[in-house]
Amino acid sequence: MRRAGGVETVARFGVALLGGVALLTWFELPARSQTSQGGSSSLPPVTVEAPVKQSARRAPTRRNNAPVRSTSRRAPQAPTVAVPSQPGVVPAFAGGQVAQGARLGLLGNTGTMKSPFSVTSYTDKFIRDQQAATGADALILDPSVRSSHPTGGVVDSFNIRGFPVNEGNNGEFAFEGLYGIAPTYRIFTDYVERIEVLKGPSAALSGMAPNGGVGGVINVVPKRADEDLTRLTASYGSTARFGGHWDVARRYGDGKEWGIRASGSLRDGDTPINRQSETTGVGSLALDYRGERFRSWLYLIAQTDRFDAPSRPFLIPSGLQVPKAPDGRLNVTQPWEWSRINDQSALLRTEYDVSDQVTLFADVGGSRTNVERFFGLPTIVSGSGNTTSTPQYFGLSIDRTTYDGGLRARFDTGFVHHALAFQASVYHDALYRRLTNGTLVSSNIYNPTVAPTQFANEISDRPRLSDSQLTGLSIADTMSVLDERILLTLGVRRQGIETNNYASNVGTLASSYDRSAVTPVVGLVVKPVENVSLYANYVEGLARGDVAPQTASNFGEVLQPYVAKQYEAGIKVDFGRIAATFSAFEISKASGELSAGRFAATAEQRVRGLEFNVYGELMQGVRVLGGISLLDGTLTKTAVATNVGNTPIGVPNVQANIGAEWDLPWMRDLTLNGAVIYTGRQFVDSANKQPIPEWTRLDLGARYTTAINGRKTVFRANIQNVTGESYWSSVASFGTFFLGAPRTYLLSMTVDM
Repeated sequence: MRRAGGVETVARFGVALLGGVALLTWFELPARSQTSQGGSSSLPPVTVEAPVKQSARRAPTRRNNAPVRSTSRRAPQAPTVAVPSQPGVVPAFAGGQVAQGARLGLLGNTGTMKSPFSVTSYTDKFIRDQQAATGADALILDPSVRSSHPTGGVVDSFNIRGFPVNEGNNGEFAFEGLYGIAPTYRIFTDYVERIEVLKGPSAALSGMAPNGGVGGVINVVPKRADEDLTRLTASYGSTARFGGHWDVARRYGDGKEWGIRASGSLRDGDTPINRQSETTGVGSLALDYRGERFRSWLYLIAQTDRFDAPSRPFLIPSGLQVPKAPDGRLNVTQPWEWSRINDQSALLRTEYDVSDQVTLFADVGGSRTNVERFFGLPTIVSGSGNTTSTPQYFGLSIDRTTYDGGLRARFDTGFVHHALAFQASVYHDALYRRLTNGTLVSSNIYNPTVAPTQFANEISDRPRLSDSQLTGLSIADTMSVLDERILLTLGVRRQGIETNNYASNVGTLASSYDRSAVTPVVGLVVKPVENVSLYANYVEGLARGDVAPQTASNFGEVLQPYVAKQYEAGIKVDFGRIAATFSAFEISKASGELSAGRFAATAEQRVRGLEFNVYGELMQGVRVLGGISLLDGTLTKTAVATNVGNTPIGVPNVQANIGAEWDLPWMRDLTLNGAVIYTGRQFVDSANKQPIPEWTRLDLGARYTTAINGRKTVFRANIQNVTGESYWSSVASFGTFFLGAPRTYLLSMTVDM
């Protein structure tokens, strides 16, 4: 449904914002010296500006930070560039695209070379330069991650190391290391300072994921005030989507102990997908206090995401081959189908230093999501691309709360240094849902039709669908010797799982269970030389057991929690300007299935993989980011004997990405960038009779950094899917598959006031 009035309004808003920015910069204070590209073309190994100290004794927020490595002895002969780092945020590596470390759940911020896990943290600079509006956009160059939902869809879900993450209504994005805070379905980058990906199961470190995802943890590190900032951005995306973004930070007090940061955006208009329009509004506020011993942060987020004709995944019956992918601009969703999702989140964090060696912490927060939508799930019913779909009104409310507390301590026993952490946590969610059905609609993926308008049969009452409570007690100790040349991490978590399931649209109790499990973690790092780390880990993930469906003879029986096991070993090498990691891993996880009328945990999936990642500055003015992931997915157990040994649904054999940036030597303020993204063949079914073919996508872009009347100004232009490839992009774990993104143009102008 094209909304000319809305587009015109936002177009006027965009023009007014651009004009206002230009006018402000023209009449501001006299021009300062022209700002270059921020030194990215000559970044040596990073040094860090320490946060403002409240006393001469120590910086109050240093305790949670990874120690900053000294690289001066390997630094090339170039001027040192200071990269500001927010308190509690690991500083950026050379090139500014990824950080030198990330949060490892209970273990807190840990430097990459000291971490016994594979983890990547993408910076705000990288996110802005990619013009990434969502978390899925920001993770496009991670070879271990693939989005498993369509462009123009209402959910960001992923496959990490071949296992699903955020497939469900409970939300599996961590926020400051905690579940239950981040918006449920999509993360907008307006409030994001870092997006961190910890690869592999991590129940002992982060707790059980609410939907049971075991492939990894995606953690959002929010923006907070550091130095004063006023940044305005105007943006445009094809076909006619305009937006404006603001980001303001200030610190107050004699010692700059009080901070405030407000950011947000408004975007509205038609997307490059036919008949589709999207309106988003985001607002966030971060308040903090940094005293000598006491520190506190308060985060507030509100966002709304509204679609007309949202993109939907496809189903296909067994025995029918997946047809060739249509043009990515085509849309079988009807113009009168829609989605409205509103999220509100809040988190209060506190820390108190009892001494220089002991810190107490406590956190409390929660979120509320309201969903109203009216659309169907199209099923392809013929090789010629005919589809059927029944629109469904879906009213859903999700309430989540989380509490945790504990301590971190550092002490020595002889020549062994200990970093001990203890945490107790409680997570609770409750879902309320109402479903009503419309009438069947027919269409075609190559020639979508417009059916007569239907209206949602909205009923305000929403019976309870489910509720659950996850409790945990965790303890971990990282022991180091020989000046941290050898680090051994041992940890364990006792996880309690209480769940109640209710009859859909009725609200009467259908099943419940109360289970618990213990999950360990073991990690080892050996540094034979300063810039080389050898690491290995054994870690387990945890997912709640399935409930036997109505078609099973043991209907209502709840299976024991599933335990996923990972073995991993690898090497990390830091050359100063550029770093590389190589790892080998194996993850196995059981699941439930129906066999001979009975539902039982008789299925098992195993994924073995090799991963190679590289990032940093290849040479002066040239930055690279990417890698390759080779996956060997196997159904090791299943009730269907002929499927044993087959490839699991949605697991490709190869995922490869490479992105590069080049600061033109003859025009240093102009940067060209490009990326190639490749994904191998995937299967829609466990019998491996319905494949979707491999695909490759090319993205290109440029940015120009200058100063207008002394104000740093950055112009960015990106083209996604330059060649306009038509492709099926990915498959979700339950067999739905998705159409890839069409060619998309993105333009923006950012001014630092």
